[in-house]
Amino acid sequence: MTLLQLGNCVALAYSPLLIAYRRSSLSEYNAFWRCVQAGATYLFVQLCKMLFLATFFPTWDASVGVYDFVGEFMKSTVDLADLVGLHLVMSRNAGKGDYKIMVAAMGWATAELVMSRCIPLWVGARGIEFDWKYIQISFDSNISLIHYIAMAALVWMFSRYDLPKHYRLPVAALLGLSVYKAFLMESAINIFAVGSWTALLVKALVTGGVSLSTLLLYISLVHGTLLYISLVHGN
Repeated sequence: MTLLQLGNCVALAYSPLLIAYRRSSLSEYNAFWRCVQAGATYLFVQLCKMLFLATFFPTWDASVGVYDFVGEFMKSTVDLADLVGLHLVMSRNAGKGDYKIMVAAMGWATAELVMSRCIPLWVGARGIEFDWKYIQISFDSNISLIHYIAMAALVWMFSRYDLPKHYRLPVAALLGLSVYKAFLMESAINIFAVGSWTALLVKALVTGGVSLSTLLLYISLVHGTLLYISLVHGN
């Protein structure tokens, strides 16, 4: 039973990453090591974030059991470094936009899964008693994959020099929501005292809404650019 629970949790957490890699253009370009490099960039960015928080942000002394709004807001603000890291990864990879986005997102999501969820799954999911929180951890890793794909797409669109002006505001707003989403979610959870499954469902819905909006903007931008190029060459 212990091995079955561990196997289910690991399969639920890692299978979407494997499917996304195999079904995207990454497998065609043999981009495995590019994804590994993106993961290494993720580790470097997280180290810089921790050093920055420890050095420049003061420690907020909150009472026991009280949610630290100031500290969590600071952590979310430092998450802006993730946007810089994603842009750095994509700028170092030549290819189409979708290829750059998937390399950055896959490396980021995989590194986060290994560093923040692998040990809890390995230690906790092997316990004698079954606990739903490890299934929730696996589901949360799937949500994170979608989140990073959307975030990488937003960074790619925002960094384009030919991005139309009417795209900048919605792209910037979605980027801000992506960065501060965790802070807003945690604040709402602590204010309304919702359960873990409800919080996971809300997180999935918010991530899905941001991702769908990003997809619509991406399709509109790419198709508009292709139409413009075809018209120019046609003339």
